[in-house]
Amino acid sequence: MSEYIECPSPNHDERALPVSMLVLHYTGMVDAASAIDWLANPEAKVSAHYVVTEDGQVVRMVDEARRAWHAGRSHWRGVTDVNSASIGIEIVNPGHEHGYRPFPAEQMAALLPLVADIVKRHGIARANVVGHSDIAPARKIDPGELFDWDLLARNRLALARPRANLADPHWTDGGFLLALERFGYDVGDGPAAVRAFQRRFRPERIDGLADGETRAILLSLLLDRERGRE
Repeated sequence: MSEYIECPSPNHDERALPVSMLVLHYTGMVDAASAIDWLANPEAKVSAHYVVTEDGQVVRMVDEARRAWHAGRSHWRGVTDVNSASIGIEIVNPGHEHGYRPFPAEQMAALLPLVADIVKRHGIARANVVGHSDIAPARKIDPGELFDWDLLARNRLALARPRANLADPHWTDGGFLLALERFGYDVGDGPAAVRAFQRRFRPERIDGLADGETRAILLSLLLDRERGRE
């Protein structure tokens, strides 16, 4: 890893759980300076462990031993205090409100070794490298459909999208939500949970409808989990 730029945030407290997750966000602000200033502002009551700028700089804001305030009300695989159980990385991008755009190659090239270092040191499973939308589907849509999850997956840093030997299990809508909950999502808002799953694993069409392809992708992921392939 290259040297970090240090910009400490006061917004952190003690962890109540060991680190088992990595959550990726986009900043959703007009530029990096605005995002970093906000994350360092005590009145904001938000923070992240790291920020990755579009030109590939890595800014460290909270020590990993501390609980940063990035996840908010969230849930993943039975964990509801996601802040305590996770490392949070904010990736500079204006987001859907300010001109959402692809994440530059320089930014992704800086993100990869950062993620690799974190998951190795903490023993984080690929299935627990998630987006903000995965842990809070009713509230969040970041890092969004343009984020290159495939790049992380090719480096074995996140789950890959299943593409081969897909079979539609023909679940009912209710059956799909039960399967989605089994996989790890909060399905309190069913359509939002389906959209979050699609945004992560079928981003070319995000409509909240559990169609045959969406069902088949989820079945493949669940089978991989049962076989210990996550």
